[in-house]
Amino acid sequence: MKKSALFAVVIALSLAALPLPAQNSTADSASSAKPPQPPSRFREPDPLDFDNHSGYEQIFDGVDLKGWDGDPSYWRVEDGAIVGESTKDHPVTNTYISYHGYRGKDFDLKLEIKVENGGGSGIQYRSQTGLPWIRLRPGQPAPNLDWMMTGPQADFWYPVAPRNAEWTGQFYSENTPLGIVAWRGEVVESEAGKSPRLVGNIADRTPLGGYVRVNGWNQYHIIARGGTMLHILNGQLMAVLIDDDPKSSNNQPGLVGIELESTPSKVSVRNIWLKKISQKQ
Repeated sequence: MKKSALFAVVIALSLAALPLPAQNSTADSASSAKPPQPPSRFREPDPLDFDNHSGYEQIFDGVDLKGWDGDPSYWRVEDGAIVGESTKDHPVTNTYISYHGYRGKDFDLKLEIKVENGGGSGIQYRSQTGLPWIRLRPGQPAPNLDWMMTGPQADFWYPVAPRNAEWTGQFYSENTPLGIVAWRGEVVESEAGKSPRLVGNIADRTPLGGYVRVNGWNQYHIIARGGTMLHILNGQLMAVLIDDDPKSSNNQPGLVGIELESTPSKVSVRNIWLKKISQKQ
């Protein structure tokens, strides 16, 4: 091949490798651009301020136990909190302190709770005192029934073992045949004559334990409306029970209280606020 022909081929190949110039790029960009979207008329709700107590009544003043009834050998006021303590020198299987300034069914309850040294606790609500104690253990002396509570409980336990750790946040029916009704992470429905049914899952039970502040103060928010009860811990929904049986022990007006369970254990509860919800007849 002559040099002139070879040069022509090289030039042709070089030109073929060059990118083609954009044609009507401005027009193409304009045609592909999406028109601006109007702002949404919807907005997400603002997060709940746990420290907002508008409409609430403080049922413990941080000074004394006025309105509360419990065994004084276990319950006291310390550093602005209701404290229950069980020791090896003064053990207890379980005992309760109840608030007698309100008996109701529909309300919001906010408080802070801490459990130390092991054992467990729970917040009783819609609960009764003075009923026969069906959970009496062998060798356990008969308790003073005025200091025992029967009914719904928002559980809270020190994580001495994996089993105990996963109880915090669940719905427990104290001193009834029901026992644990809604485990942590569950939405459960119950009706007369049938076993409770799992409606849906909130999240896996074990990761939810990450919201629990061990040896620290935890914000507990309990919402009770008709047959629906919600347990919220440190802003995280833990368990929901929908009880459609109007005769259930979960659906009766009752007292608010605190449990001390096992030895050794120390439970502290402070900043207890209650908002009463009126029922329309």
